[in-house]
Amino acid sequence: MKQIEAIIRPEKLEPLKDAFLAAKVNGMNIRQVLGCGNQYGWVAHNRGTTVMMNMIPKIEIKIVVADDKVEEIIQLIMNVVRTGEIGDGKIFIKPVEECIRIRTGERGDVAL
Repeated sequence: MKQIEAIIRPEKLEPLKDAFLAAKVNGMNIRQVLGCGNQYGWVAHNRGTTVMMNMIPKIEIKIVVADDKVEEIIQLIMNVVRTGEIGDGKIFIKPVEECIRIRTGERGDVAL
């Protein structure tokens, strides 16, 4: 099993949720986060003062999938959220040792 963590533009959340639903991907967690990567933010002027606005709103999505679904999900995310502009985000893949469904005690891929 792998955990896929994607940092995306906020406006791409709904299209990605729709794509996950169509692909029968479930069990996602979503958080609103602030951050910057290569985009570095922008310069704002407030009452004659120049302020660097480098914490940009993003959405963090985490899902856990079986090993054989990882590449399919990565491609789905990239196809839906890519604009080709700086700030499209990043995808991180992490190994997951175990998954346990609390209600039934099921373990492994069946618990997903």
